[in-house]
Amino acid sequence: MSGIPEDLIEQVRDAADIVEIVGESVELKRTGSDYRGPCPFHGGKNRNFAVIPKKQIFYCFVCHEGGDVFTFFMKHHGMEYPTAVREVARRVGISIPDRPTGGPDPREPLFTAVSAAAEWYGRRLREADDAKPARSYLASRAISEEKHGPLGLGYAPRGNDFLDAMGKLGIENNVLLDAGLAVVRDEDESLRPRFWNRLLFPIRDLRGRIVGFGGRVLGDGEPKYLNSPESQVFRKRQLLYNLDSAKHAIRKAESVVVVEGYFDVLRLVECGIENVVAPLGTALTEEQAGLMKRYCQDVYLLYDSDTAGLKATFRAADELLRTGLRVVVATLPTGDDPDTLAASGGAAAIRSLLDDGIDVLERKLQLLERKGWFGTLSGRRRSLDRLLPTIRAASDPVTQDLYVSRTAESLGISVEAVRREIDGRNRRQPRYSASGARPDSGSAVGDPSANGERLLVRVMLHAPEYRSRIRELLPEDAELRGVEGELVTLLANSDSELSFSDLLVQVSEPARTILSGLIDQGLGEQDRDAIVEGSLMQIVSRPLEREKREIDDRIRFVPEEKKGELLRRKTELGSELRKLKAFKWKLDSSRR
Repeated sequence: MSGIPEDLIEQVRDAADIVEIVGESVELKRTGSDYRGPCPFHGGKNRNFAVIPKKQIFYCFVCHEGGDVFTFFMKHHGMEYPTAVREVARRVGISIPDRPTGGPDPREPLFTAVSAAAEWYGRRLREADDAKPARSYLASRAISEEKHGPLGLGYAPRGNDFLDAMGKLGIENNVLLDAGLAVVRDEDESLRPRFWNRLLFPIRDLRGRIVGFGGRVLGDGEPKYLNSPESQVFRKRQLLYNLDSAKHAIRKAESVVVVEGYFDVLRLVECGIENVVAPLGTALTEEQAGLMKRYCQDVYLLYDSDTAGLKATFRAADELLRTGLRVVVATLPTGDDPDTLAASGGAAAIRSLLDDGIDVLERKLQLLERKGWFGTLSGRRRSLDRLLPTIRAASDPVTQDLYVSRTAESLGISVEAVRREIDGRNRRQPRYSASGARPDSGSAVGDPSANGERLLVRVMLHAPEYRSRIRELLPEDAELRGVEGELVTLLANSDSELSFSDLLVQVSEPARTILSGLIDQGLGEQDRDAIVEGSLMQIVSRPLEREKREIDDRIRFVPEEKKGELLRRKTELGSELRKLKAFKWKLDSSRR
């Protein structure tokens, strides 16, 4: 460890002008948005050495040396990392305490291993014959070596060449395992590389250190994308792809564009939209929303416009609203994603889309109106159910007040009715304290009415391959109950490789108690599809069952002329419940 606080290191890097500092040692000339000169590392005379100010990095297209301003001092002047940080700080006028504030970082071997892996994978992509399919794939997406080289893309081959190379560098097997670079085979407990025939995207923390990888399989294979596992240096919930490079542009634009995939990020940056990030293949987390709030207040969600994309959009929007951010949804043309639209229309097409974006609640209202739900009483009731999660998520009181007024206006109901619904449902379903217990239940753990949630958690614990399918099938406004409901959300939005031990460290004590009980129960030979189908039906039918009960309670006390309308609504609810019970949840694809 450098002994220098992390936030101070980031402050120094942000303040440094990499062009000016590198220019003291290299004769640089501007070429487009970058600066070029002869490489100081391999001694070339041609201008193959680039300084890229928008990314605050340097890169040589011949010897492939690259890094940030601190790396330049370390490699060019032979400095240790703390010395390089202090030297840059001196040049930009930032004072760093002389006395170290901490001892050696126990994670340093992991950072070293991941960095060495990134260099090896990058060289393999550029030079090896077995990486030709990877190079061809990148070429098919118009991503040349000149583009992917500075980004550090790599290729993980089949076989054990990677392990052999790391062994020659003196990196021990236990370090490779702890860094998530290797796994143990079940059959013979031997070591094998974690990434196998995959194009690799390095994932960096805010300091620009590579902490893990996202790997896209080449050809057939599952999963399509595979991330590094959780480790001491890789916390997927706390990282955003490209944030280390985008944070300056985000501050300048006072907004951030969030897309779903690595290629979406690369294409938008290439066409000149630099304030763009992506979550790492899973639902946006509270921690990721908090990271964005450090740099801006406005977030543009640019996700695919298909059903899965809309679900992801609204889940992400609610998380961002809870963090106090303002959320705008940009709608892509049918059949396009950010990558294809930027490739065909450039920055102008993307900026036009962002300019036409609308608030997330307006987007929900727009979709509900197109479905024709505002035309019937039952449709308006269901519309309110769809809107409530977003209204509740708005932590800013002014935003929530505006949402309540807009909803009441659109549905033709009173503001007081919307407010009562927000408050009333919270009374029917008491919130849980930070410990996970009901406020009025002392030390009780779990909700006896949450049997459906408990069964889903049990399946996702013992059959992780069901997690993504349950996430797709579970409605965004599902009424999940208790600690069990929180666990359903956590597991459904995690990848299939989140282990039981990793899960335990993320949850409250009551949740750990529930999980321990469910992991001990196992699944045996039970039909998992049937369990999931029954649980989903139970959860999804709750609003309908509740409304039927409310009608039964009310019908005895209303005038005769009003009973007909209530009876018709009760018949409609019965029909909807029968349709739910007959619905096929299409779980076959989740069997492995």
